[in-house]
Amino acid sequence: MRRNPKPDCGQRNPKHSASVPKRSLRRTAPDGRKKTASRWENSLPNYCFKILGGLSVADIDTGLVLEVLQQPVATNDGVKPLWEAKTVTASKLRGRIESVLQWAKVHGLREGENPADWKILKYTLPSKSKVHKEKSYPALAYAEIGAFMSELRKREGIPARALEFAVLSAVRSGEARGAKWEEIDLAARVWTIPAERMKKEREHRIPLPDAAVKLLESLPRCEGDDRVFPAEKAAELSDMALLLIIQRMHKKKLAADGVGWTDPKSNNRIITVHGFRSTFRDWAGETTAYPREVCEHALAHRLPDRVEAAYQRGDLFMKRKGLMTDWAQYCGTVQTAKGDNVVSIQNRKAV
Repeated sequence: MRRNPKPDCGQRNPKHSASVPKRSLRRTAPDGRKKTASRWENSLPNYCFKILGGLSVADIDTGLVLEVLQQPVATNDGVKPLWEAKTVTASKLRGRIESVLQWAKVHGLREGENPADWKILKYTLPSKSKVHKEKSYPALAYAEIGAFMSELRKREGIPARALEFAVLSAVRSGEARGAKWEEIDLAARVWTIPAERMKKEREHRIPLPDAAVKLLESLPRCEGDDRVFPAEKAAELSDMALLLIIQRMHKKKLAADGVGWTDPKSNNRIITVHGFRSTFRDWAGETTAYPREVCEHALAHRLPDRVEAAYQRGDLFMKRKGLMTDWAQYCGTVQTAKGDNVVSIQNRKAV
């Protein structure tokens, strides 16, 4: 029988909580918008202030913006411009500078074109696609998911259950770690993640299969704490806590078979939490007959075709119920031979 160590359920002093500075709360609260504010606070001082600090917004021109985006940064391959060394960070930084300068223009603090606008900078800076290649997260082959889940379910503790829940629901790590009981309707078997906690800032409903409901019902609840997966000394369970579970499982398996939990398609790197979304998508696309849009909705992805997306107003919830049920059943079955990883659809009725 699976047991979970009892989390810290001590009474919290509301007066003490209220006395914490707002700045500190913004850095630790799980709300996605507060995390965004924290990233703004970190990126601007780290990269902008040493060049633009002290200047009037009216004096910032294209040359200064380029100086920020092309400042030298040390990398493993030597010193490179920020735009090439940390393209994603630099691109977000450009957008933040653009927003600040646009705000200043609207409030009469500067005039003319926005020097951080990409339509101006694109004639000087190479496009992101030319200097940055998206790296996929190491993912587990779907034929191994049953064996992985079998080992995971032998582990105790809140982080292990959070990882299991993330796999069963095919969500991002932060969406699972930040889950609240108020979002979950066990009777209706639905988990509704509010827009502010989603990457695309759109509400996402997830049909909960039996395995996920059973997991949730096994968890302890603390009076006055609405977190599904509470952390004893933090506002939210960290991503590292889930990653450590995988690393410990990898170390044990590596000692047994010399392979561990790795992705051969990613230079045999250790699998990641986010990689299980790829595992789910590969399984759904290769072994089931569910339409592409159903699988994409399950991952809260927007359809690539904007016209198609405009007409697809629903979230295909009823069809996704069958998909998530099949996924949970597959995760609960250890695959032993080729062909065992195929989901039979002969008797499934179309929804």
